[in-house]
Amino acid sequence: MSRPTIAGVARAAGVSVASVSRVLNGLPATEEMVERVQRAVQELGYVPDARARSLKVGRTFQLTLAVADVGNPVYVTMMRAVEEIVSAAGYRLVVTTTGPDVVDEVALVRGMARGYADGLLISPIRVDEDLVKSIRECEVPVVVAGNVPAKAGVDTVRANSPKGMLLAVDHLVAQGRTRIAFLNGPADTVPGAARSKGFTEALKAHDLEPAALAEATDFTFAAGRATAPELLGGGFDAVICANDLLAVGLMHELAAAGLEVPKDVAVVGMDDSELAEQCFPTLTSVNLGSAERGRRAAELLLARIEDNERTPRRIVVQPSLSIRRSTP
Repeated sequence: MSRPTIAGVARAAGVSVASVSRVLNGLPATEEMVERVQRAVQELGYVPDARARSLKVGRTFQLTLAVADVGNPVYVTMMRAVEEIVSAAGYRLVVTTTGPDVVDEVALVRGMARGYADGLLISPIRVDEDLVKSIRECEVPVVVAGNVPAKAGVDTVRANSPKGMLLAVDHLVAQGRTRIAFLNGPADTVPGAARSKGFTEALKAHDLEPAALAEATDFTFAAGRATAPELLGGGFDAVICANDLLAVGLMHELAAAGLEVPKDVAVVGMDDSELAEQCFPTLTSVNLGSAERGRRAAELLLARIEDNERTPRRIVVQPSLSIRRSTP
């Protein structure tokens, strides 16, 4: 059986090929025409030829989302939000992992010149001059979900981590917890630096000093478990962790050491990922708006594709605190 063609759809709908093309490409058409074409498409099982469409309009109708770790729940949430927006606009989303090395981030941005995608949404975990330069010179539109210098000349959507950290500290202090420790990820990363600065500023706002500090080698569950011993015995009554994965890893080690959460130690994570609801006890966590950041970044990328001369926007998504069983 031969594959249905656009000409066949036109005959079944009783309209011209040009009319079918208008409807399929989302161009203005009467309600009657849209209904007739869509009914014919469904009856025939017609699937548009993406390759032909790409050649005709000079686009792949494919976008790339690049994150450091596709296994991190916060990136999964972001990915779903991005996919919802771009698919509604007729684009496929390809997700790739850069890993923690900025060299790989740079290689990916420069590789966009191969023309396999119409745009790139990247969430870099580390930023240096080479990455900024590669973004500035990229041959396709780029949007950054994260923080890069304004000189990059790129649309950005980032979380307000310092404000989120203040929400966490305010909550703990209100519960009578004043000996607060901090379990960070690598401090040379964008999130690590932002959350470290925010923690210091939040404690100063309450005239407090850190009860203990530890820096994990990564933002993972395993890294949280491995770094937890550096905090144990520190005399703290609460710990703020730089993300939920670190927090859950820490809670495993606290339990192994005979400490009860939150009776002995209150724990707060950041990202408010699905993991926060799935662990026991459930985790109080700072919601940094990963879904909202994904949606806003996707919208900026689509707008940039349509008008590459528009002035870059720098959007900041504000945090909130989701209080659960890991804090009083």
